[in-house]
Amino acid sequence: MSTHSIAFIGTGVMGRSMAGHLQKAGHTLHVHNRTKAKAQTLLDAGATWHDAPGSAAAQADFVFTIVGFPRDVEETYFGPRGVLAHAKPGTVVVDMTTSSPTLARRIAEAAAAKGLLALDAPVTGGDVGAREARLAILVGGAEAAFARTRPLFELMGKNIALHGGPGAGQLCKLANQIAIASNMMAWCEALTFAKAADLDPTRVLESIGGGAAGSTAMNVLGPRALRGDFAPGFYVKHFIKDMKLALETAAELKLDLPGLVAAKKLYDEVAARGWEDCGTQALWRLYAERA
Repeated sequence: MSTHSIAFIGTGVMGRSMAGHLQKAGHTLHVHNRTKAKAQTLLDAGATWHDAPGSAAAQADFVFTIVGFPRDVEETYFGPRGVLAHAKPGTVVVDMTTSSPTLARRIAEAAAAKGLLALDAPVTGGDVGAREARLAILVGGAEAAFARTRPLFELMGKNIALHGGPGAGQLCKLANQIAIASNMMAWCEALTFAKAADLDPTRVLESIGGGAAGSTAMNVLGPRALRGDFAPGFYVKHFIKDMKLALETAAELKLDLPGLVAAKKLYDEVAARGWEDCGTQALWRLYAERA
């Protein structure tokens, strides 16, 4: 595979590992993050620091972004020091943040007007999937842009699919988050029940996690929760953002999603207790407190 000059904007829990895989494959890396210290391992390995997204994008053949909220995506792309104002024609810009499908379409339209190619490619798999380069990457955009970018996606993930035009990747990711929302409630309720019935929740988890009830969320996050590890693989505050986006889109589609509504209400309570910077397994703390 030929090497490229790549801008990577957002080097937090997920982005740092993802950028690292691109760097280890021999690509030249230009990075920007709101907090420079979070990019230090990449800088130590030879990446070039930039004080603004646009400065990094101006040096790149491909620009990858994975930031926090839709407002951050908007500023990263449309701000005066942003990607769209400075990327050179022919560059492929790829937003991997879980964000608004409508915003993804706006970015694609604005990118095309400047001679750029745009993809929305949110990911799922959490911090472990990012570290082990086995993320699922859910892509929306033009087939030609997807084909050009796929070799780079393959350095970061294993399950990679184009779901349609601009915004389709974001829609697929929202479907993923809808499934996870009820799943998180399910394993928390199962283990709450087990504990109340004087069973050992860890042993119960080991038994049911390998059967039909098992899931990645249960088997990865359940053990963390039971040992009191609430460090973020994926932040509560970001999951609440995703559920809000999903509910807004569901309303546009005239859909009633009661599981998602219930999960959002519970996670709002988690955040209200000051746990929004914890991992999503902090939902267990709420169930344990109520029990």
